[in-house]
Amino acid sequence: MNLNKLKTSMGKPHGRMMALAFMALFFLPACQAKQPDATNTTKSTINTTNKTKKMGTIHLTKAEFLEKVVNYETSPNEWKYLGDKPCLIDFYADWCGPCKAVAPILEELAKEYDGQIYIYKINTDQEQELAGAFGIRSIPSLLFVPMEGQPRMSMGAMPKDQLKKAIDEVLLVK
Repeated sequence: MNLNKLKTSMGKPHGRMMALAFMALFFLPACQAKQPDATNTTKSTINTTNKTKKMGTIHLTKAEFLEKVVNYETSPNEWKYLGDKPCLIDFYADWCGPCKAVAPILEELAKEYDGQIYIYKINTDQEQELAGAFGIRSIPSLLFVPMEGQPRMSMGAMPKDQLKKAIDEVLLVK
């Protein structure tokens, strides 16, 4: 159908109805797909508790960060890592292009290093206080937290081979 015919047909009542039906056919299913489904949520919860499934990245809120990584509120002058495995913390935002490029690499690494390290993600738009506490000015920013010693910050996206090298040398001390 050419554009002139479409314009002419949309001027008529039946043409408008056809155009609306056409748009509804394509746009409504997309909107519905974004709505959470209670059954999918249940399946997701069940899968994350299955011990045979390899763990992916873990999203943290401020409260979880204070519990699992470091409680900078009770010990503002001392870094004392609270975890039982070294971790890599990705400070990111959903709108950030380089963050989106690094995200699947971090998911792969979380599975490759399952049981050896944690890979945490902190959304800087939702957790602005955490981002401020660590002086995050650009994203992605990656914080490498070994079991002992001080954490190290890296700013910007890194390719997978560089991330693996940093994990091996900084976190696992290979």
